[in-house]
Amino acid sequence: MAAFSVRDFYDGLAPDYHLIFRDWDASMARQAAVLDELFRRHPGPGSRRVLDCSCGIGTQAIGLALAGHKVVGSDLSPVAAGRASAEAADRGISLPVAAADMRLLPFASSGFDVVVCADNALPHLLSAQDVRAALLEMRRVLRDEGLLVLTVRAYDEDRRTRPVSAPPQVSDTPEGRVITFQLWNWHTDGERYDVEHFQIHPAADTWEVRVRRTTYWALTRRQVTALVAEAGFTDITWHTPDSTGFYQPVLTARHVRAEP
Repeated sequence: MAAFSVRDFYDGLAPDYHLIFRDWDASMARQAAVLDELFRRHPGPGSRRVLDCSCGIGTQAIGLALAGHKVVGSDLSPVAAGRASAEAADRGISLPVAAADMRLLPFASSGFDVVVCADNALPHLLSAQDVRAALLEMRRVLRDEGLLVLTVRAYDEDRRTRPVSAPPQVSDTPEGRVITFQLWNWHTDGERYDVEHFQIHPAADTWEVRVRRTTYWALTRRQVTALVAEAGFTDITWHTPDSTGFYQPVLTARHVRAEP
C-alpha cells in the first residue's frame, strides 16, 4: 500500500504546528487538565511518570509537565521532538525527548505509570499488524496496573460519509492570519485516506501556501477497542468529548500483568 512518509509530514509541519491552534498555550493547559483528571481516576491523585509516545511539538507533554507530572516524550519526527524539548525549556521545565517509532520504543520495560498516544497519532499506522506492534510496545513500557491513554478521531461517521475536507482553522500571528485546512482523498478500501494539509501564510502583499501530505487509517471505535484488547489491556473505557471537554474521544485502559 503506497503511503506518504509520516516522518516527512511532521518534520515539515513542526515549525508551524502551533498555528493549528488559536492559542497553543491555552490549548496545552486545557488538554493537560482533562488528561490529569483521567490520571487521577487510576488509581488516585499524585504525580505520574508519563511517556508521551507521539509527543509532536509537546502539546500534551508540556502541559502535563507543567501540571507536575514527570514526562518523557518520543516522536517519529526528530524535528518535532526537538522543538518540544526547546518549547519546554522556554517555559522553565525539562522535557527529555527521543526520536523513536512507537512500534519500537527505546525505553526499559515497566518504566512508566502512564503512556499517552494523542492527537490521532495511532491511525498513522496503516495495518493491524503495525497497530498491534505499537500497542504491545506501549504495554511493555507500562508498569503493572499502568494506564494507557489514546485519543483518536471519531471515525465511525466519517467511514460512512467519506468527507472530502475538514473545516478551516484560523490563527492570528504578528504577520497576519494563518489559515489551515485539509483535503481528504479516500482509498478504494473505504478505510484509509490521504490528507493534503494546507497552510496559507501572509507574505508581504501576497500569500505563501505550504502543503504537506500524509495518510491515515480511519479506525472505528470497535476496531480500536478490539486491537487494544488483543494487545492485552483490560478495563477499556471510552470517554466522549461531551464528558471530558477533550476535542477527541479518549480511550483509557489498564495493563495488568499475568500471574506467574
